[in-house]
Amino acid sequence: MANTSIPILVSLFLFISSAVAKPLTFNVVSLGAKPDGKTDNTKAFLAAWAKACASVNPAIIYVPAGRFLLRNVVFGGQCKNNAITFRIAGTLVAPSDYRLIGNADNWIFFQQVNGVTISGGILDGQGTGLWACKSAGKSCPAGATTLGFSNSNNIKIVGLTSLNSQMFHIVINGCHNVKMQGVKVTASGNSPNTDGIHVQLSSGVTILNTKIGTGDDCVSIGPGTTNLWMENIVCGPGHGISIGSLGKDQNEAGVQNVTLKTATFIGTQNGLRIKSWGRASNGFARNILFQHAVMVNVQNPIFIDQNYCPDNKGCPGQVSGVKVSDVTYQDIHGTSATEVAVKFDCSSKYPCNRIRLQDVKLTYKNQPAQASCAYAAGTVSGFVQPSSCL
Repeated sequence: MANTSIPILVSLFLFISSAVAKPLTFNVVSLGAKPDGKTDNTKAFLAAWAKACASVNPAIIYVPAGRFLLRNVVFGGQCKNNAITFRIAGTLVAPSDYRLIGNADNWIFFQQVNGVTISGGILDGQGTGLWACKSAGKSCPAGATTLGFSNSNNIKIVGLTSLNSQMFHIVINGCHNVKMQGVKVTASGNSPNTDGIHVQLSSGVTILNTKIGTGDDCVSIGPGTTNLWMENIVCGPGHGISIGSLGKDQNEAGVQNVTLKTATFIGTQNGLRIKSWGRASNGFARNILFQHAVMVNVQNPIFIDQNYCPDNKGCPGQVSGVKVSDVTYQDIHGTSATEVAVKFDCSSKYPCNRIRLQDVKLTYKNQPAQASCAYAAGTVSGFVQPSSCL
């Protein structure tokens, strides 16, 4: 009887070999990029992307040491492989003249990609000029998000630093299965609208071991965010970790299954915040867990604000339609910079319900802080200070 196992084994070996094919590497310098901080390298980076995207094997786009000037650039799918890695040893630099990219929504933008990894490197948005323009009340462009991913899946961002973004640093929009680890975000505490990481309309996003200091929310969680896990986060300066603002639109996807585990807030405007516009909406926020958080001189350590109405435009006299429920605060300790450390300012039409406080200890000037509740119901367990108003 013939031995049929040999050709089967050969076929299996060939299949495994192709499955673990060695990645092709495309060095941007080999494609014409110059690491001098002055030459526009946009074409070289797009050429590297075109080659990597056309490869049937995994591909690496390598950015060596040096400063690489880039104008706004879009890296689009669909690619022939699902494993492209940007390995960055150097720094990508935005133009110092903010007007060159300030009217683009994004500086570096990935759209409809699958299996992209960004490993290492620094993204320098050079946003200080635009911040100064805005603070002077001049006519300025809105500013570009430093790094955006839209309608993309299976994304990893590892060991990346974002400096001085014009607007938001990192935006995840309409994505599934995104992992960010060891990311560092740095901007001035008075830089406007420089949210660290913004997530919306996305599921399965994980943010680990990340340090954010900026002029707006460290992490902002927009409508349509589900199954978000954040762990080992340091926030400050900034406006804290915010779910919202929600309810800006009448018809809006809700937020659910959000976990923050182990976080430190240092001198921030807020700690753990949920905010919604004070107007009609079918939005919601539910199944939220805030666990193991330390507050260091935070103005509003625990805050639900359902009367958000900037400049009193578009909502005065209305109440929020966003339904907030099943929010748990567990093992929250530290110091408040204001007397009221726990504030639940909920919707009079749809009160917050099933709010849980467990093992909370917040002080103000070495004394127990205070709590304030409006239209909020829930339970308390363990030691809770300030005394609960639920």
